[in-house]
Amino acid sequence: MKRYVVGIDLGTSNTVVAYAEAGADEIRVFDIEQLTAPGEVGAQPLLPSARYHPAPGELAPGALQLPWPTAAVPEGTENATSAAAPVVGRLARTLGAQVPGRLVASAKSWLSHASVDRLAPILPWGAPDDVGKVSPVDASASYLAHVRAAWNHCFPHAPLEEQDVVLTVPASFDDGARALTLEAARRARLPALRLLEEPQAAFYDWLFHHRDTLQAELAQTRLVLVCDVGGGTTDLTLIKVQVENGEPQLSRIGVGNHLMLGGDNMDLALAHLAESRLAGENARLSAASLSQLVERCRVAKEQLLGDAAPDAVGVTLLGAGSRLIGGARTTQLTRDEAERIVVDGFFPAGGPDDLPRRSRAAIVEFGLPYAADAAVTRHIAAFLQRFAAQSREALGTADGAQTPLPVPDTLLLNGGVFRAQALAGRLHETLSAWREAPLTVLQNDQPDVAVARGAVAFALARSGRAPRIGGGSPRSYFLVLDEETGKGADEDARTRGVCLLPRGTEEGHEVRLAERVFALRLGHPVQFHLVSTVADTAWRPGEIAEISSADFVRLPPLSTVVQRQDGQDAQGAQGARAEQERPVKLTAQLTEVGTLEVGCIATDDDARRWLLEFQLRRDEASGTQASQGARHAGLDEAIAVIDRVFGAKSAKVDPKEVKRLRAQLEHGLGPRQNWDGPLLRELFGALWERAGRRRRSPDHERLWLNLAGFCVRPGFGYPLDEWRVEQLWTLFDDGIQHVNEGQVWSEWWTLWRRTAGGLDDAAQEQVLEAMRWLEEAASSKKHKLPFDPAKLGHQDMVRLYASLERIPAERKIEIGEQLLTRLQKPAENHQSWWAVGRIGARLPFYGSAHGVVAPEVATRWLDAILALDWRKVEPAMFAAAQIARMTGDRSRDLEPAVRETVLRRLEGANAPQTWIEMVREVVTLDSADTGRVFGEALPSGLKLMAG
Repeated sequence: MKRYVVGIDLGTSNTVVAYAEAGADEIRVFDIEQLTAPGEVGAQPLLPSARYHPAPGELAPGALQLPWPTAAVPEGTENATSAAAPVVGRLARTLGAQVPGRLVASAKSWLSHASVDRLAPILPWGAPDDVGKVSPVDASASYLAHVRAAWNHCFPHAPLEEQDVVLTVPASFDDGARALTLEAARRARLPALRLLEEPQAAFYDWLFHHRDTLQAELAQTRLVLVCDVGGGTTDLTLIKVQVENGEPQLSRIGVGNHLMLGGDNMDLALAHLAESRLAGENARLSAASLSQLVERCRVAKEQLLGDAAPDAVGVTLLGAGSRLIGGARTTQLTRDEAERIVVDGFFPAGGPDDLPRRSRAAIVEFGLPYAADAAVTRHIAAFLQRFAAQSREALGTADGAQTPLPVPDTLLLNGGVFRAQALAGRLHETLSAWREAPLTVLQNDQPDVAVARGAVAFALARSGRAPRIGGGSPRSYFLVLDEETGKGADEDARTRGVCLLPRGTEEGHEVRLAERVFALRLGHPVQFHLVSTVADTAWRPGEIAEISSADFVRLPPLSTVVQRQDGQDAQGAQGARAEQERPVKLTAQLTEVGTLEVGCIATDDDARRWLLEFQLRRDEASGTQASQGARHAGLDEAIAVIDRVFGAKSAKVDPKEVKRLRAQLEHGLGPRQNWDGPLLRELFGALWERAGRRRRSPDHERLWLNLAGFCVRPGFGYPLDEWRVEQLWTLFDDGIQHVNEGQVWSEWWTLWRRTAGGLDDAAQEQVLEAMRWLEEAASSKKHKLPFDPAKLGHQDMVRLYASLERIPAERKIEIGEQLLTRLQKPAENHQSWWAVGRIGARLPFYGSAHGVVAPEVATRWLDAILALDWRKVEPAMFAAAQIARMTGDRSRDLEPAVRETVLRRLEGANAPQTWIEMVREVVTLDSADTGRVFGEALPSGLKLMAG
């Protein structure tokens, strides 16, 4: 039997641990030993969720010694690039407020940010190259590893990894973020634990403390709103209270969507005010200095909104390096300013019909996409509106006669921000005004530790020693279907899905889609795309619904490989296609761990099961929308045409037939720029099956490379593209056969440019090294190439260089500098300016945002572009717009004065309005400009979304 039950609140701002001995009813908070100053260790209830990456020699030897031996690096964190050992906890936060650019904070917020690679070392965001980096997952793992080490030091005979551990996550975390949280725990050597939603944990804490008087405490309660505003998120949950046999029965009836809105946003808002005074109205601090200022404003906020608050607090921004003290600047924030910005800005006293304002500019800093509207009260109004029907039923006002918006009769507040009575009081007053009646507030005296304590109470409730909250899954999950399923003539733009797991399904209950059979290709990866929704619609398993609205949130794709059974003949009597597929049914359940589990079961053997796993690296497909239409009527004839040129019996085909292939395909399928994603991928499949016969002649090789690249471009965005590009990559080491044909070289480089978005980091590095070697060999007298170096296709290589977005930034800078040197010579093609613009772009086409070149470098390149006569150098104008494009992230954006210069130049040159807008504000490109970034039009049905 496990000796302890342990709850861990891995918070955005702080990590808290609580525990109870098995069989006991007392829940205690575990004081975590940590560095409080160099060489000083203290045990405190809160471990700040922060890492500081010290410079070599910054801290004296022994200054970071903890009471336990330095453990080996947690599994999986070897990708961290920090040379010196990081500081975790209280001292990390203190040092981060003094030295800019070395603090990792809000790692938890990054776990839900799908537009970056959350497994790559990207934090501190925007830090200089000489500062070590760590991934969001590994940063989270390091906090959990510190907790494990501190616990095991205190309880050496009861290691944490052997206890009953519950780890909390925001209710709004999707399954991808939950899976990443579990991965962080695994890397911290805590592989066996359960997940619990934080608002539920806060309510479990209250329930446990009132378990003996619960009936009296909840006698007048029918519906509880749990509002949990932490450092990084606002989490909303509705819990219905019913009395059965004299005892209150609790069930969760609603959870909110993900809101990246919390104390961090408030600190940023205050920091923006302080920044305007420290740097001037028209100047900006660096991302590193702003990070330091945010830490200072966090402390000021807590003082100005706390009990016995002073009239004003000084905020000092220290200098850097030798000017640490001499370069310090100070300003003041007043109590009135804090109340105006935080209380009125984040908790405005609006009406129940005052909903989030989508047009309002978001607070975007450090690469994180914060909520567009910072008003928590408006998000609460929208949340209550979404669950109005179930709320009225719970309140007993199903006829809607009480109020237009059903407001819960009871409120539980949680999160560190509600230590400020001004914030708690404002929200209480606002909800009471909406309800037009008194509102009961459940007392939560220690919001900082309630979630950790509640995680322990949850574990005790599972063993029957405390009340449990029912309600099952807070979301419904849908499998995205091909549009041909049930599609009518007027429904081309709609997306449909089949319900896998309805909202309310209890954990451990397996739902099987008995009436739907899916065909899995054997030996090939299969991929399913899922969406989830918190909407309260009562769907049934297997029900088909339209899933196009904003209420449906896309999840990372699920994938598996179903291998052939031994001895199975793919070319059997029933035909190759039938023998290469296996009919299966899908199952889904909410596991006891707290995650979604989806699997396939063979229709002829229930014992044959395959678990589908979430792909956790950045999903480029999530940046696209794939349109899957019906099979093209001319596809079979097109494949026959391809077979006449590349098939087994086509060795003596007329050379004219080879050259006419593209024209014949367009004759049967229409202009190739209109070929959509499904048709292109089918054609690629036909070409790939005949890849072994691509080298019969220069025309064969040239044409196969051209068509294969065209049909799989941009290398991502359609189901199984990752697998297609992996197959294609096996050809790279082979190179080309007809090396003396310039057009074949051109198509070779174009193939890899078109598929670059599907190549991983290592593959792109290999492509880069191969091109570098060839160029050096072509220009060196020592190397003799067995072909004319003039045939290499220099301009196509330049376009490929620019398309390698996963290579390190320093390699991009090398390429960009070399291009600028070449462009000083008249012989260099003007299209190389397009390449400079793509390499220096602020927003990558497919790569992670952390890989862009530094703004200082991009500004230098931009100066060269601005010196050109744009009337004579056509690509220069769009290159300037790409480099000066606004992202809202100051670690990537150029200085405002530089962007203003570009704006004036674009306006004076009568540039397209979309180019002007992308420099002036954060916008999504239209399809024409997206194609211009890529280098050619994207396939019909693929639309790049903002990332």
